Amino acid sequence: MAAAEPSDQTLAGALSHIDAEGHVHMVDVGDKAETPREATARGRLVMQPATLALIQTGGVPKGDVFAVAQVAGIMAAKRADELIPLCHPLPLTYVAVTFTPITPTTEGQPAAVEISATVRTVGRTGAEMEALVAVAVAGLTIYDMCKAVDRSMRLEAVRLVHKSGGKSGEWSGE
Repeated sequence: MAAAEPSDQTLAGALSHIDAEGHVHMVDVGDKAETPREATARGRLVMQPATLALIQTGGVPKGDVFAVAQVAGIMAAKRADELIPLCHPLPLTYVAVTFTPITPTTEGQPAAVEISATVRTVGRTGAEMEALVAVAVAGLTIYDMCKAVDRSMRLEAVRLVHKSGGKSGEWSGE
């Protein structure tokens, strides 16, 4: 049996960007307290083992892949509100983007780069979107820098893994 479609009233109660009439709007956070907030997101760029080796040995002609992708991720976090409709601009106090190369341990297992971004702010709304955008853009930057040698790369499993602060408090997805 198929699940019932949610009514507009249900959506309005569950999604803060939907008003009682079902219209999209930017949430008014003006009455919320400013609190320290933090969000961490992760993702993975899967690639051929030779591509990972090229990155690790500095053999990519476009330059230091991780350094460029790190700057791209930080810049993206700072501009998430320009990319995501209805996302509030935040005064970020900290952004860190890190990479962990995953070398295949068995034949057929793909090589990958795990990407992690942590964002902090003191504000009225959380930094989840900023962390997610940082991971996505860092991964896309690695893809862009390495696509000449490996067009089969794929960005996957981009997700929020932790958030703290605000009314809803602490949440962990891993």
